[in-house]
Amino acid sequence: MKFDKASTGNNGLDEIINFLRIGDNVVWQVDHIEDYMRYAKAYVKKSLDDNRNIIYMRFAAHPPILEDNENIKKYELDPSIGFESFTVEVHRIIENEGLEAFYVFDCLSNLLEAWATDLMIGNFFQVTCPYLFEMETIAYFGIIRGNHSFDTIARIRETTQLLLDLYNIQGKLYVHPLKVWNRYSPTMFLPHIVDDSGMTPITSSAESAILFQYLPKKGLGNPKRKLDYWDKLFIDAEELIYTSHNQNKSKKQEMVEQLCRLMIGKEEKVLEMAKKHFDLEDIISIKSRLIGSGFIGGKTVGMLLARQILSKNPQENWNDVLEAHDSFYIGSDVFYTYIVQNGWWHLRLKQRSKEGYFEAAQILQEKMKEGIFSENIKEQFLQMLEYFGQSPIIVRSSSLLEDSFGNAFAGKYDSVFCINQGSPSERYKQFEEALRTVYASSMNRDALEYRMKRGLDQSDEQMAILVQRVSGDYYKKYFFPFLAGVGFSHNSYVWKEHLDPKAGMIRLVLGLGTKAVDRVEGDYPRVASLDQPTLQPLGNEEDKKKYSQHTVDVLNLEKNTFESLSLNKLMWEKVGIKMDLIGIPDYETNKKIKEYNIKEQEAWILNYEKLFKNTGFIQTMKKMLKALEDAYTYPVDMEFTVNYISDETLRINVVQCRPLQTKGVVGNVQIPEIENEQVIFETKGNFMGGSIDQNIHRIIYVDPKGYSNLSTQDKYAIANTIGNINKGIKRDVMTTILVAPGRIGSSTPSLGLPLKFTDICNMSILCEMAYEIMGMVPDLSYGSHFFQDLVEADIFYVAIFPEMRGIQFNMNYFIEATNSLVNVFPEGARFQEVLKVIEVEDIAIKGDIKSQRLRCYKY
Repeated sequence: MKFDKASTGNNGLDEIINFLRIGDNVVWQVDHIEDYMRYAKAYVKKSLDDNRNIIYMRFAAHPPILEDNENIKKYELDPSIGFESFTVEVHRIIENEGLEAFYVFDCLSNLLEAWATDLMIGNFFQVTCPYLFEMETIAYFGIIRGNHSFDTIARIRETTQLLLDLYNIQGKLYVHPLKVWNRYSPTMFLPHIVDDSGMTPITSSAESAILFQYLPKKGLGNPKRKLDYWDKLFIDAEELIYTSHNQNKSKKQEMVEQLCRLMIGKEEKVLEMAKKHFDLEDIISIKSRLIGSGFIGGKTVGMLLARQILSKNPQENWNDVLEAHDSFYIGSDVFYTYIVQNGWWHLRLKQRSKEGYFEAAQILQEKMKEGIFSENIKEQFLQMLEYFGQSPIIVRSSSLLEDSFGNAFAGKYDSVFCINQGSPSERYKQFEEALRTVYASSMNRDALEYRMKRGLDQSDEQMAILVQRVSGDYYKKYFFPFLAGVGFSHNSYVWKEHLDPKAGMIRLVLGLGTKAVDRVEGDYPRVASLDQPTLQPLGNEEDKKKYSQHTVDVLNLEKNTFESLSLNKLMWEKVGIKMDLIGIPDYETNKKIKEYNIKEQEAWILNYEKLFKNTGFIQTMKKMLKALEDAYTYPVDMEFTVNYISDETLRINVVQCRPLQTKGVVGNVQIPEIENEQVIFETKGNFMGGSIDQNIHRIIYVDPKGYSNLSTQDKYAIANTIGNINKGIKRDVMTTILVAPGRIGSSTPSLGLPLKFTDICNMSILCEMAYEIMGMVPDLSYGSHFFQDLVEADIFYVAIFPEMRGIQFNMNYFIEATNSLVNVFPEGARFQEVLKVIEVEDIAIKGDIKSQRLRCYKY
């Protein structure tokens, strides 16, 4: 180290604080920015004389602290990019400038214009100040007195080395050191009056009276000083509500726009919708249920917007249909504060680097499962839980990037049910664990790879939280909604040529909606096109039973757990479900029950025929989705529940709504008439993703019989081999189709390849082939999170059922084709009998969504 001390450029101040020391962060609390400038300029002038490396961090709208000078490096920063990106950029500059640099920062109070909360300014200082100290720097900061809460000033005081009050009273300047780290003198912490001779400690009562008489006028005794800037902003907003409506109409709209930018998000399309559909009273209502501050996140915004659009729709009285909600929201600032106050910010910064993107994320993910929250936030959590009592709740991710136009993040982050039974302390513990789990999921590998794939790896991704009362009712010891599902205003999966894609479709299940959005092994939700809901994709009665829902997801209140129960078990417990509305008796199973003389038990098949035919449910869903699509001017994807509050009254709870990622239809595609021996495979229907017209360059084929004979370990190994081949595929030059038995992405290897989405993300087409003798059957899971991944990655999907009439699958082509596996991935040589990589030049695939014909063929 070249030196231990440095001058402030002011002899009187040097004498009071015994000079600056290496590592000092100096915070000036002032009334006017000009007073901070005076001392910052003196410090810089002296430092330049001493040939120091001077860095000016420029980010505020106020006049520059320092004039342009070729010997001063000025960095122009934009705090509107968000706390994380801004802080990362500042740290990058500090790292690049190296040891013993001297810094001047613009006034920190101006960050409120971009971030709105003292909390985030405190977080910024708390993570930046120690790094400056570590880099052996000296840095000047300014803050405006009275603009920050006591809590924020306390955090700054705790972190900084020097905190100096600078008063300007009737032209007289007073400097009052509040904190000077590692130095002491008998008069150091007295106020000092500044005059031509230097700085003199105030010891006389007369001078003290002038100063301290002034302090209450500047807000020391003002109760608003205890409030965050964020809270003050909402106090001003509430005052606007109670003034004359016409008098302040424009001011109210300005306030709505300001609050939307601070709470709703940054995406312009969403902001425009929010400003259109939320008024000031709506924003205040959202704030009343917000814990902490910051953004409420994409999932919350989508839910609230959808409800607002419907409730204010003049053409329908949706309030008679909608189930009320009383959700709470945990602001995104709480997420960052959780990281900062638990001392993990260095890991967060490391995770933002290319080298640490995955490695640091894994460490941070584990730490986030064990962190603690501030007492203030804990108290708000407790009050929320007291409000819900013992009603089950769900803690849902609602990140900034989630559910936006173009990025659904479907299923990438966790949502956790809190059954919410037990003593208050037990329920609180369960809630905190759920919250930590959701926070930690922001660092899971699937989410990070998704972000990297979509160019979002350097974007601010804060995790807000949506806490919802679980929609449903008590069914003896179980709790669940009567029905749950996901609806789409546009149906990309029309399995018959006369179905209308614009009519939309739904996936519907009995019980919790988890089975409606996830691919579930051996279980199937009811898929219905809203123009012809009774028309099912699979025709005969045996298929309708086989490909129906067999298990029901519920919350067990006695065991305090989430459970998947067989439908028959739930029926035999006679919990009071309206089965006559959604199912028909399973006559074959009931006949066996009778033969075995089992009494008071009955089996059912869920088909929803009466619900569709005898109630207004389908029309309601159709109108609701159409109203939302019109408001979004874009297709939508809506999660919902259905409950009956009496025998006749149906209530729909809109749980989530987001723009639906859809593939464009490539007009009419002419399917050429060719010889049978040219056909590789052909199907009528059973494909998703609009029309297709592409030449194929590579086929990856998994032999169904060979795969079924592999050990479980080898099934995972062959999936890993495909994942490695996938890494080398460049989609723009190599159109690749994966043909495999059963369900691609299955968590049960016996039912299909246990591939992760990152193992298939460079494929152009997925073809799931039925091999029913071993129970490997495709799942046309339109609307599931898996399907959303395919849509966003622009991967076409087709299911082949070789045994079905009218379907062709040329097995001989795959048997006789030359295998290039060893050339492409030599480590996979041992799987040559099961896995083939077929390089081709004369294969095309054409599919027409209107005629529902699809053919892959040699030309």
